Amino acid sequence: MLFKNRGGPKRADPARSTRVPVEKLRRTFDPSRLGFATTAELEPVQGLIGQDRALRAIRFGVSIRQSDFNLFVLGPPESGKSTAVQSFLKEKAGAEAPPSDWVYVNNFSDPEKPKAIRLPTGRAERLARAMIETVEELKTALPAMFESDEYQSRRRAIDEQVRSGQEGAFETLNEHAKSEGIALLRTPTGFAMAPMHEGKVIKPEVYESLPKETREAFEAKIGALQRELETILEQMPRAQKDHRNRLQALNEEMAEIVVRQAIGDVEAEFADLPVVTAYLTEVRGDFIRNVGLFLGQGEEEAGPQLVAQAFDAERDVRFRRYMVNVMVGNGGQNSGAPIVDEINPTYGNLIGRVEHIPRMGALLTDFLLIRPGALHRANGGYLLLDARKLLTSPYAYEAVKRALKSSEIKIEPPVDGMGLITTQSLQPDPIPLNVKVILFGDRQLYYLLMQADPDFARIFKVQADFDETIDRNEQNFADYARLIASIVAMHGVRHVDASGVARLIEEASRIADDNEKLSIEIGKIADIVREADFWAAEGGRSTISRADISQAVEEQIQRADRARDKTQESFAREIMLLDVSGSKVGQINGLSVLSLGNFAFGRPSRITARVRLGAGKVTDIEREVELGGPLHSKGVMILWGYLAGRFAEDVPLAMAASLVFEQSYGGVDGDSASSAELYALLSALGEVPIKQSFAVTGSVNQLGEVQAIGGVNEKIEGFFDVCKQKGLTGEQGVLIPMANVQHLMLREDVVEAASTGQFQIHSVATIDEGIEILTGLPAGQREKDGKFPKDSVNGRVESRLRSYALTRHQFLTKNDTERNNS
Repeated sequence: MLFKNRGGPKRADPARSTRVPVEKLRRTFDPSRLGFATTAELEPVQGLIGQDRALRAIRFGVSIRQSDFNLFVLGPPESGKSTAVQSFLKEKAGAEAPPSDWVYVNNFSDPEKPKAIRLPTGRAERLARAMIETVEELKTALPAMFESDEYQSRRRAIDEQVRSGQEGAFETLNEHAKSEGIALLRTPTGFAMAPMHEGKVIKPEVYESLPKETREAFEAKIGALQRELETILEQMPRAQKDHRNRLQALNEEMAEIVVRQAIGDVEAEFADLPVVTAYLTEVRGDFIRNVGLFLGQGEEEAGPQLVAQAFDAERDVRFRRYMVNVMVGNGGQNSGAPIVDEINPTYGNLIGRVEHIPRMGALLTDFLLIRPGALHRANGGYLLLDARKLLTSPYAYEAVKRALKSSEIKIEPPVDGMGLITTQSLQPDPIPLNVKVILFGDRQLYYLLMQADPDFARIFKVQADFDETIDRNEQNFADYARLIASIVAMHGVRHVDASGVARLIEEASRIADDNEKLSIEIGKIADIVREADFWAAEGGRSTISRADISQAVEEQIQRADRARDKTQESFAREIMLLDVSGSKVGQINGLSVLSLGNFAFGRPSRITARVRLGAGKVTDIEREVELGGPLHSKGVMILWGYLAGRFAEDVPLAMAASLVFEQSYGGVDGDSASSAELYALLSALGEVPIKQSFAVTGSVNQLGEVQAIGGVNEKIEGFFDVCKQKGLTGEQGVLIPMANVQHLMLREDVVEAASTGQFQIHSVATIDEGIEILTGLPAGQREKDGKFPKDSVNGRVESRLRSYALTRHQFLTKNDTERNNS
């Protein structure tokens, strides 16, 4: 018993004509609707049009001061995201207070850990200059002080006192020695003692001839005197140390007078900043302790400092410790919060770095070689980063996250976080961070980060999603014209007349792939306007007209269409097989789109289907050889669902089929060819020839409804170009889903061919509608007895499938009988 199919495709309206009217093939625009002659009459638009949702998100994201409410601005590359954000930030940041200055100074107690000091805006540069001026003053004043009569007389007194004490001790010893008949002699190697007689030193040979008792008496006296001499010599280092201490005290006393005067003005100027006052106190003490540096002395200091000569040839390297490294300071010249657009977001460019120089086989550095990063420059304001560049730069993304989570900028080598052994470097104080980070990227990258990185959603809580298109309506037409006026003003090109603006509106719908929308990918529109300006100049025109816009569009295509021309050539030379006339069973022309860079074009392909008795399997040859993507495979599997659901309700689907894109040597993906594959299968099953003058695009569901696909304009134009090359007959055309009519913005030559009857474009809603156009036979609907008419396509298909089922049943029964008999 047969049951009526309740899951079949919807019946098309028999009164509906499937041919798409010419006026719907390309939605044109009348320049007279604009109400102006050229864009010179228009006020350029401020900001973007049609991006209310994104702009509202940006306004919220930059206004909320919570550190974890950073922004991710997502949308197409040329939608004007960066321009819109910077335009908004420029006004907002200008009204905000400028951030504090930051400097690094020497840590006199631990030079490897430089100190960070916050200063009010504009005062960092002044502190740095003041320290240079102080050092320059001391380089003159201190030598002058130590050359003064007062200092020299006090130093001579100390020297004389020490010298007189030492000479007195030796004189006393000398008198004692004389009284004992012993001479105290000074030799190049030190002191010596010798016996005397009658005021003269006894010669050695005479001394040896003296009686033993006399010699022993002399030796006893000499021994006692030597002990006295040793006592005097032991006291000499103490005397010299006392001499040095007294000189040091004198030097510090005299230096303090000069240093206090030199640094006093700086201390007074920064008296309102306790942290600077504490630093200056340390500097003053170091000035006094190391006054020898200013006097050309202090060899113990000169040794390590000599290696710094390569750091800064303009300054005396001995005084680098007193300099100030300004990390952030605008000198009071810039107002408002900073906006930093870091175009190369490497680790060092973001976090900062400690630079080193090679010197005699070693890497040397000091606090003046600490360099700021973009986070330092943007601190207190806004930092703009390209998300893809940030992610592809080693360690950079993690460094930004660490800085945002800890609210501080810590300068350290990136390998420190990996626990690897590194060369010894500085450990600067971290600087508190208050910044709003704004990342720019596409939607795919945003959702990938949301899925793969748990920290991302916690730190970047605001998304500003830019649309690619806006609706075609009168208000948006006016706004679009003002947008073109702003492009003219921004790039300094010729004004565009009304016809040119109308042509740009048409091209905007073409870019959007939708005749009810306008693309607002500003970069692409601006490129067309700028190139049209060139062609207007070449033609000697004062304004950009429709012809200039059209030429710019064509020239852009011409520069990129080498691959398309090669493809068309392969069809002309019949290297690629494609029929555009006649009829064949199980063969159809499918349509696909190839994208190379920014250029996409349609390429027709021959699709063939072969059927035979089998177990109900539809073999996708592309998938079997791993050339078919998952979406294409899904589309082929849907075909089995359609066939089984429509033709095999009460009998098994006892067929086997194979589908293939002929001469396809690359990957195939997408389901836009599934309707064409189904038509080929139906043709092969029903043995009904398909007109080769048609090409087909569109996906299909299990109910036989033809669904919308992408790239419809390029697909139609690709088949049109082949037909035009082989000769238009008026019989050629394309079948597209009815839902895609709203996306048609075809080339003007295609529209012209359709208007003269040389080319046809049909829209279909169901497989039944399409098969009727392709075969010239009725698709057939089930009648009251539940059967399709015999002469219909569906009737022939069902009859073939039933014969397969019967044959398979007979074959299996025969085999079972033979096995039982054996």
